Amino acid sequence: MTIGIDVSQLAYPNTGVANYLKNLCLEMFENDAHEYVLFFSSLRGQLDPQFEDFVKDKKNVTLKRFPLPQSILSLLWNKLHIFPIEQFIGRVDTFITSDWTEPPSKGKKASILYDLVVYTHPEETDEKIVATQKEKHKWMKSEADMIFCISKSTKKDAQEILGIDQNKLHVLYPGI
Repeated sequence: MTIGIDVSQLAYPNTGVANYLKNLCLEMFENDAHEYVLFFSSLRGQLDPQFEDFVKDKKNVTLKRFPLPQSILSLLWNKLHIFPIEQFIGRVDTFITSDWTEPPSKGKKASILYDLVVYTHPEETDEKIVATQKEKHKWMKSEADMIFCISKSTKKDAQEILGIDQNKLHVLYPGI
């Protein structure tokens, strides 16, 4: 099985999202026999050199970089919802999205849901982030086959705020 993962959020090191995503990937690569294709897009951001070195040594992991700003991908994927991820990384059986964009995919989709603060406390978040997250969540809700929530609280919020069926939601706690 070929699994694609959007690792673009790793351009923002030492954030909760980046730490969760990095640790999830490292654990999957170490304990899994699947093939992985990593999508990384950032105009100026770089991957953590340790993560990049780790990936270089893995025969079942391919990293594909694109110097595109997240604002362009948000327009293409969250607003217009065009250009399936396969046009960038090739065929995948499953694609895992992270925090910022929700690209269309021809395969199955899983998404990581960190929180719903854009609904619960929008006044504490930049308007552009609120709009982007809400657009992403709309596509996630309708297209994701599975959604990984980082806590029971996030799962509860996804059910109550977004109306997502609990059978799609799975708690996958962050590592220590």
